[in-house]
Formats: sequence, C-alpha cells, structure tokens
Amino acid sequence: MLTSWKLCCARIPQRWVFTVMGCLAGVNVCTMRISLSLAITQMVVSAETSNSTSSDEICPASDSTTSGTGSGGSYEWDTYTQGVILSSFYWGYVFTQIPGGMLADKIGGKYVLGLGIFTSAIFTLLTPVVVETFDSTGLIVLRFLMGLGEGTTIPAMAELVPRWSAPGEESIIGTVVTSGILLGNMLGTALSGVLIQNSSMGWPLVFYVFGAAGVLWFFAWVLLCYNNPDVHPFITESEKNFLRKTTNCKKELVPTPWRHILTSVPVWAMVGAGIGHGFSHFTMMTDLPLYMSNVLNFSIQSNGFLSALPYLVMWIASIASSWVADWFIKTRKMSITNVRKFWTTVASVLPAIFIITASYVGCNRVVVIVLFVLGTGFMGPYNTGVLINSMDLSPNHSGTVMAIMLTTASLTGIAAPYLVGVLTPNQTLSEWRVVFWICFGFFLQSNIVFVIWGDGEIQYWNDPDFRLGLDKQPVTEPKVENDTKSDVTVELRSS
Repeated sequence: MLTSWKLCCARIPQRWVFTVMGCLAGVNVCTMRISLSLAITQMVVSAETSNSTSSDEICPASDSTTSGTGSGGSYEWDTYTQGVILSSFYWGYVFTQIPGGMLADKIGGKYVLGLGIFTSAIFTLLTPVVVETFDSTGLIVLRFLMGLGEGTTIPAMAELVPRWSAPGEESIIGTVVTSGILLGNMLGTALSGVLIQNSSMGWPLVFYVFGAAGVLWFFAWVLLCYNNPDVHPFITESEKNFLRKTTNCKKELVPTPWRHILTSVPVWAMVGAGIGHGFSHFTMMTDLPLYMSNVLNFSIQSNGFLSALPYLVMWIASIASSWVADWFIKTRKMSITNVRKFWTTVASVLPAIFIITASYVGCNRVVVIVLFVLGTGFMGPYNTGVLINSMDLSPNHSGTVMAIMLTTASLTGIAAPYLVGVLTPNQTLSEWRVVFWICFGFFLQSNIVFVIWGDGEIQYWNDPDFRLGLDKQPVTEPKVENDTKSDVTVELRSS
C-alpha cells in the first residue's frame, strides 16, 4: 500500500503538495473565523437609527437592498454585544499562540496545526445549536474555544515552511501558504452571502458547510503532509537530499534562546509592525460586512460578494509581490532587508490613504467600493514584508518568533470589534470615519517602526552553537553585495 502511494506521488514534488495543503489550511482557518462577521448581520434584529441622526449621515437603500436582504434576525443584540461576540474569538486566540509556536518548534508543526483546525471545525459545526440554546453567552464561550484552537495554526505553519522550502523558494512558498488566509477571507464572505440568501436554512448553513470542510481537510492533511522531508514516506530520495542540503533548519531539538529573542530589536520591530497592521486588518476583516450592511445598505448577497472582493485583490497582490520579492533577491537587486521594508511600506501607506479617503466619499457606493478594494487589496504585500519575516530571522525558532508577533497583534483583534461597537452606536458615516482615522494612524505606525528597526538577515541566536562562543556578533550572515557563490546561497536561504 505504502509503495503504491509512493509511486503515485513520486512525480509530484512533496514541497509543493505541502504548499497547496498549507494554503488550504489558511483557507479553512479564515472561513471558519470570518463567517460570523457576515452571518451576524442576519442573526440580529436590525436596530433603528437614532431620530437625532442627520439624513446626511444615512445612506438610502439601494436597488440591491430592496431586492432581498435575507431572512430576518431574531436575536436582540446591540452593537456593544455584537462587538463582544466578534472579539471573543481573539480572547482565546492570544492564549495559544506562544504555546503553539513552542510546541511546533519542539515536536513539529503537523499535528499542532492539524488538531488546531480540527477542533475549530468541530466548534464551528456546533455553533447553530449553541446559539439557539444559550444565546449570546453560549456564542461568546464557543468563539473563545475556537480561538484557542486556531491560535496554534499560524505559528505551527511558520515552523513547517522553512523545512519545506529550498533556496529562492521561501518567499513564494511562504506567501502562497499565507495567501490561504486571504482566500479564506474572500471565500468566507462571498459564500456566506450566497448560502444565506439562497437557502431556506439561512445563516446556520454557513457554519455547517465551513465546519465540514475543516474536518475533511484535517484527514487529507494527516495523510499527505509531514513534519519534515526525513520522515515523509512518499518523498523521493532526490528531493529529500535536495531539501536536506539546502535548508538551515536543525533536525535535533534546539533550546529556545528566550533572552536573545526578547531582546532582539528586529523581533520587536516585527511585533510593532504586527500590532499596527493587525488593528487595521482585523477591523476590515471583522467589521467591513457591518459597514456594508448598516451604512451602505447592501443586501446580504451583495454584501458577501463586495466584502469578498478586496480579499481577491489582496490575494493577487500578495502572490505578485512574492514573485517580485524573489526576483529582487535572486538577481541581487535588493537585499532581503530592503525587500521586506519595501513591501511593508506598500502594505501600509497605500491602504491608509485609500481607506481614509473612502470615509469622505459619502454614499457614492461605486467609489466607496473601489477605494475599499484598493485599500484592502494593497494590504496583501504585508505577507511578503512582515508576516514571513520570522523565517528570515530564525528558521530554527520561526514558530516561536511568529507566535510572539501574532500574540501581540491579536490583542488588537480583541480591541478592534469592541472599539467599533462603542464608536458606532448609530452606524453613521461620521462615526465610522473616526474608526478609519484610527486605522490610518495604526498603518503609519507599523510602517515607521519596521522601516527603522526591521531586518531580514538570519540572527546569530538561530545557530544552536552560538552559546559556545562561535557567533558573538548580532548578525553574521553575508550581505547581498558579496560576490562569492556561497554568499549567494546563504542570502537566498534567508529570504
């Protein structure tokens, strides 16, 4: 049986099988996470806008709104309660990031990632029953448990990617894998709108479909993907030897150099950039469907498609930026550090400009949608800039470093939905404009921090032997200006 599988899979490079399955992991993670953002607009009873609100603050109903808005909601949750519900996922998410990254670094990321998605899928399937039985309190607890499960996933993936990436492929493999997050956001919003609008079951169907998809993915993952090439039963010897010779990851357990990680300036630059970008990203991901529904008055199906469109552009921008980044590095046009800083700037400054401009366009729906699509879409190169930076700094501890960054960034996931609920009680244009100005400030903060203090070189504490005095200087990897062949190999590996 095993021989048959190996013969069947031998023609397919297993690092690309891993890449596809890793991308689908991101899809499942985000469809299950984001589905509530659209579903909640149909779960709650629509709140009436305050009588004191000026007509200039309210967008008239569009044709698509009057053509059908989905089934009416039955839960009387105010904007504050909705904010608590949407943020409760991140209460659990922050607790398992660092333990998940540490566990992945010690035992490998396969089951840390797989079981995180599997448990989240089970909780997703239970969502309709829990809401019906326990109302908002039950949903808050369930989303907290989902966050605990999903918190391990991205750090575990950060541990796996360097083990399955050849020199010159890390940017593209890492970005394809992380682009699954963007695809998940896109599919989660678009399909949610279609399922709710066209099914007699309504919003519960969303959770059944995405939960079942997560369970199916888990079984495929267990069968097809492994911690590293050495333990993979289907990989060819040539590919195994190729990856074994070209990766900078150690096979033995490596003690985590906590003091050096926590005092590393490039690590804290990642953290600062993650916090700034995280607030704006979580605000758009979680609350854009609410803006589309309550302010712009789109129908549920139109809301789903239009909320998904920015993520399609973001996904395209993410993949395109990774190809350009690899070209810059391979041709030695730019250093790894400058590549990371360039794409971080693109992913911060342009979204800040487009999103704040959208808040001043008023009810011109076409222009607003175009600006939101451009603003959110240009956040895609963040994957090529900051998100894969932990793999640059330390392939051996990338899971832990990624977990530190994501834990701090996820704190903004708690704050963002709650803050939006507090700032937008009447769901007016001027209230939302304040929210977008806060996003503007966070975008600029993330860029300034990373451009000044960020780095793209392997850090000295990545080497397990650095405590023996073999590496005393902060960064010992050769820079791109070196001309020897060995320098090129090391430079590409740290991309």
